[in-house]
Amino acid sequence: MTQALIPLADGVEEMEAVILSDVLRRADWTVLTAGIAGEVVTAARGVRLIPDRRWNEIEPMSFDVLALPGGAGGVAALRRFPPIAETVKRFAAEGRLVAAVCAAPLILMDAGVLAGRRFTAHPAIFDQLPASGRSSERVVVDGRLVTGIGPGACFEFALELVSIVDGPDKAGALAKAMLVR
Repeated sequence: MTQALIPLADGVEEMEAVILSDVLRRADWTVLTAGIAGEVVTAARGVRLIPDRRWNEIEPMSFDVLALPGGAGGVAALRRFPPIAETVKRFAAEGRLVAAVCAAPLILMDAGVLAGRRFTAHPAIFDQLPASGRSSERVVVDGRLVTGIGPGACFEFALELVSIVDGPDKAGALAKAMLVR
């Protein structure tokens, strides 16, 4: 069974955190949300989320997929937390699936994994990312790196992860069941 890790910090984009968690769980993956501080995460619009565990209680390298939700405040907090960039580097070096949506590609940049890769991100942060490889597509797959443009593309983003791991038929069946186009 595929195991996915979703780190959470105050200011996370709630739609992305919840849609990612939900879609991947519908795919029968084991999904763990890990808060980097405290028992409760207050998302960008005040929604309170309760992570499954605290980051210091897990072994990040025991997971198959690392999925980073966006949200300016959440991404800023994750960027200030060194274990996140280190985990991204290790996942990428080992060829594990790394995914980032919205502002989270900034974390990929910090970890040095965007060089020579195609990616997308929220247009509000484009000027902070390398121009080389940048795309305005909703979801971009470059090998084992998947990026999404923002909350409105989060179903597509999560379903792309399912498609990569479990195949397009499973992703299509999930999309149909959720009434996603």
